[in-house]
Amino acid sequence: MSFETLGLAPALLRALAELGHTEPTPIQAQSIPSALAGRDLLAGAQTGTGKTAAFSLPLLDRLYVKERRPAQPKKPRALVLTPTRELAAQVHDSIKAYGRHLGVRSTTIFGGVGMQPQVDALRRGLDILVATPGRLIDHVQQKSVDLSGIEVLILDEADRMLDMGFLPAIRRILGFLPKQNRITWLFSATFAPEIKALAGDFMRDPLEIQVAKPNSVVATVSHRMHPVELARKRDLLLHLLEGDARQTLVFSRTKHGADKLARILEQAGLDAAAIHGNKSQNQRTRALKDFKGGKVQVLVATDIAARGLDIDQLPMVINFDLPMVAEDYVHRIGRTGRAGAEGLAISLVSHEEEGLLRDIRRLLKQDIAIEPVSGFEPTVPLRADGTARPIQKARQRAPQRAARDPRASNNIAGEPRPGGRRKSGRRRGGQPARQPG
Repeated sequence: MSFETLGLAPALLRALAELGHTEPTPIQAQSIPSALAGRDLLAGAQTGTGKTAAFSLPLLDRLYVKERRPAQPKKPRALVLTPTRELAAQVHDSIKAYGRHLGVRSTTIFGGVGMQPQVDALRRGLDILVATPGRLIDHVQQKSVDLSGIEVLILDEADRMLDMGFLPAIRRILGFLPKQNRITWLFSATFAPEIKALAGDFMRDPLEIQVAKPNSVVATVSHRMHPVELARKRDLLLHLLEGDARQTLVFSRTKHGADKLARILEQAGLDAAAIHGNKSQNQRTRALKDFKGGKVQVLVATDIAARGLDIDQLPMVINFDLPMVAEDYVHRIGRTGRAGAEGLAISLVSHEEEGLLRDIRRLLKQDIAIEPVSGFEPTVPLRADGTARPIQKARQRAPQRAARDPRASNNIAGEPRPGGRRKSGRRRGGQPARQPG
């Protein structure tokens, strides 16, 4: 099958050819014809399979070919909602690339930057608005945008928006949109029951498309789980990265952990940068640009980067910390193995993360080999099913004490430590324990 068979306009086919896209992916082949016909869509596919083009192409065909009209100030005709700034920027870039021969009038608005340039862009007039929920509500309240003319609403990565607590904001935004004569397309990598319930509230008889099993990963990604003591994770990461010139995206659970890990990698002679929610938008944009351009070899990120980072031929992703939510594992490793390329996903798993590992294996419904690295074998190894196998009680107590004592651990990622104060409230030797001041 080729894009010509899907019914797209010649200007879009020309742009696709210039970008090197010759054949549609399964999600594109199944969703584009129905989108062109004006159906509401509830479409799901694995990360990295071309969902952005699946909604951008029919959107551009509708607005700029079939029903082209002069752009109106402050009154866009289409709205694309995304959970993160990075994803909003990526979607906007894709829309401009596919619409390069159509004179696309579009802009993106999100937090972390000044509002005035966004206000100016809205005032000049546009057709397509790509936005994050919070900043969009700010603009509505300041009356710098009018959503009453929206003809097409697209929710991209709706499950992530729910995970991030955006459901009240989404429902509020829906109240600003016209209820009649509106097409709605909801695209996501996973569909929780809450997503379908939300879709039932504001979509009209949506066509459901699922081109792969929910929460599945592409077959071109290889998985490795390396068991390691919590205190030796940093050393194992350096061991894996040293002498490897490949670009690598490393995931940390916390913002502080990402910053500290990036500094440690730089001290070891690696070109590294961190990206997370506490960084300014300029810092995030520069770090991502340097990583894509090869100036930075290792990008350390929190889960904010699990969606929206579209990096061509990214060979490797490393989970320094396992995600607290199993579904985020799918989105993290979806940054590699994109568009049919091969990818490698490595996870460093400590004894404290056994439960998280079990959740991931249960979600994926597949075996992931546990492969110890010579010289980094943990005192308490993991079974093949991800559960702990105590060797000797005396040896097991030592790492537990180390995990409780921050001075005995290199817990750079900020993982929660097991244990706590003694219930008796007394120190050994009968002395009262010091109370917190």
